[in-house]
Amino acid sequence: MYIPAPNRETDPSELRRFMRENPLCALVTMGTDGLVASHIPVVLHESESGLGILRCHVARGNSQWSDFDAATEALAIFTGPHHFISASWYPGKKTHGREVPTWNYVAVHAYGQLRAIDDPEWILEHVRSLTDQQEVIAEVPWKVSDAPPEFIAKTSRAIVGLELQINRVEGKWKASQNRQDDDALAVMAGLDQVGTPESAVMRDLIRERRPSGTPKPLPYQEADE
Repeated sequence: MYIPAPNRETDPSELRRFMRENPLCALVTMGTDGLVASHIPVVLHESESGLGILRCHVARGNSQWSDFDAATEALAIFTGPHHFISASWYPGKKTHGREVPTWNYVAVHAYGQLRAIDDPEWILEHVRSLTDQQEVIAEVPWKVSDAPPEFIAKTSRAIVGLELQINRVEGKWKASQNRQDDDALAVMAGLDQVGTPESAVMRDLIRERRPSGTPKPLPYQEADE
């Protein structure tokens, strides 16, 4: 992933936090007929390496689990807040016109070796972990034990586990860090005018990611895609 210096995030704890808070990833692997991707929720587990292990599952009918090149790194793509940034918001649009629109976003790429796990006990433990992780949003969280054991056993046989040992992680927080004070302030004002929950999240992210939490002048402006 192309990451200009102002947008690069290298703090392991921040990268892990982002993956935990945005667990639906695109898992990309190389198969017999080329690249394959599945959109699946994952559970991030700690590991001795410090980068972590991603555990997930796919339907048994999804050939990705049985047709991937184990010698080639797999890629898990996590995405978060994003928003279109209008060129009309920049003050320079009125003075010199040399402005173009862009898109602000957050993305984390986790790379590593992937293995398939077709083990009933592993799958059951994974399903419990994934369920407990996500059911916290419910007033009365559902638990695997709420369903009949024979039903859980049957549904578990319909899935296969996947485990990715993370070897390296890239983080990109593209939040107007390469723009001057006036530009960043104008973008935040434009997002305020949009008035949606998504625009408010991006406005706050721009404020958070500027040095010292407020817009400061940066020495350059470069293409950021």
